[in-house]
Amino acid sequence: MSAIRFDSTRQYYATSSLVIGYALCSSLLAVINKFAITKFNYPGLLTALQYLTSALGVWVLGKFGFLHHDPFTLDIAKKFLPAAIVFYLAIFTNTNLLRHANVDTFIVFRSLTPLLVAIADTTFRRQPCPSKLTFMSLLIILGGAVGYVATDSNFTLTAYTWALAYLVTITTEMVYIKHMVMNLGLNTWGFVLYNNLLSLMMAPIFWVLTGEYREVFAALGANAGNWFEPVAFTAVSLSCLFGLLISFFGFAARRAISATAFTVTGVVNKFLTVVINVLIWDKHATPFGLVCLLFTLAGGVLYQQSVTGPPRESTTPKQTNDENENDDAEENQGKSVLGKHASI
Repeated sequence: MSAIRFDSTRQYYATSSLVIGYALCSSLLAVINKFAITKFNYPGLLTALQYLTSALGVWVLGKFGFLHHDPFTLDIAKKFLPAAIVFYLAIFTNTNLLRHANVDTFIVFRSLTPLLVAIADTTFRRQPCPSKLTFMSLLIILGGAVGYVATDSNFTLTAYTWALAYLVTITTEMVYIKHMVMNLGLNTWGFVLYNNLLSLMMAPIFWVLTGEYREVFAALGANAGNWFEPVAFTAVSLSCLFGLLISFFGFAARRAISATAFTVTGVVNKFLTVVINVLIWDKHATPFGLVCLLFTLAGGVLYQQSVTGPPRESTTPKQTNDENENDDAEENQGKSVLGKHASI
């Protein structure tokens, strides 16, 4: 009896640790990425270092048996390449958005994605029109976003151009991955490996197209003999580390708790991001802008409730229901970890 009680207590603390770890990584990641791009103003190189850390981390952990990922093959890589291109563009536009705007602006535009995904699903994938409650929640999200943009004192054409580009690419990624990538049969860590490794291979192309390589070489020449800057190194290291950690904690937390609990945790994380951003520096919205931002997040909560069906009655044992729910969560996780740097 005591052994059973000890095992349940240990499982409780293990699950709590995973949820807390995911909450910290998710809520801090956007702020850390903003800090990193502020101190290391090379978005292409920064994202390449993040891809390298994540791909190398998955490969090393796989070698030591801490996780299992699908082997990298050229045939699957060719099929995965279009999705990896969309993923790269989503992360690239996300980093440039954080470069030119504050974290609050990023969260507002990230919260707009359900609206565009609903439109895309209805228009291109012939899905049913949203219910009245879903439609109302989408209008609340849109109203909060419009109010935020209208009162944004830091509005610049460059920042909002990147914001719109990010919104289009992240929406395309969500719809495209739902439509095509899930059919490849990769497990979660396989998605992470293919996404980051293929994105790393594409990085030099964007360095040349954007001309960033000239800025990097110019900075190296100007700082000859003094290339190491402790603050920038710390910021980049944290950004890379948290990008890998959110994949681990996100995957592990989804397996440990129900899909509903994981979704609630994600919503709370956004509120934590807003609070942390307000407390640590002055790079945030006006008070009215923050109200609009919270309005948008509230619309997101209502949207999640509207698309989550009522619990189904069943005479099967609870263990079976939990296993089915976790299977669904694991399937959905494939979409989550693909956008881990933006988790957003």
